[in-house]
Amino acid sequence: MKQEIVFATIGSIMTIVFLMIVNLLTSPEHLWFLYPSHILVLWPVSLYFLSEKQYKFGVLFVGLIIILFLSLNNYFNSPGHPWVLYAVYPIILLVVLTFLGKSSIKLSVAIIGSLAAILYYSFLNYYLSPGYPWAVYPAYAVLWWPTLLYFISSKRYFGLSIFGTFLTVVFLIVVSAVSTPNVIWEVYPIFLILWWPLSMYFYGSNKRNSRNKIIRQI
Repeated sequence: MKQEIVFATIGSIMTIVFLMIVNLLTSPEHLWFLYPSHILVLWPVSLYFLSEKQYKFGVLFVGLIIILFLSLNNYFNSPGHPWVLYAVYPIILLVVLTFLGKSSIKLSVAIIGSLAAILYYSFLNYYLSPGYPWAVYPAYAVLWWPTLLYFISSKRYFGLSIFGTFLTVVFLIVVSAVSTPNVIWEVYPIFLILWWPLSMYFYGSNKRNSRNKIIRQI
């Protein structure tokens, strides 16, 4: 494995230097060599941490490399808007969950992570782009994390359909109110999502009736 790491390191360095020279000679106004360099750096780094079986630190280092790459891309291409901040939280969350190990599947971790995500993106929404409350979209997505973890672990599938439908209906109403308040389009997807708990209810009801018939026959 050491030979593979040395080969990957030398190959990555040579390729990055070559791409950088070509970039500076042909189109110095746009530093495109940073894009493949990001992948090339991850090659020997991933091999090293895999060979040492240090998976957690490997995820940490890869996360830092990705944040650095995105930060450089943000700085050189669009310094007027720090969009890199939108991608920082999921990367940090992945690193934290990796270090938590088996504890990462706890409901308390899911609740804390979801609330932190909602607060984080609400803060970015308010200070970076207050014109439209887009934070409702990541909030809706991240709330499914503790929701699925709780209902599936407790095997309350009908409860999942009820709460998931409620969450989706609220989300659609909010999106409609802030995006197109004069058009009541949310009733169409709401009608479709209502079939989820209804189908779960009738499936459970038919299953119970069949079981009762079998018991009576016995």
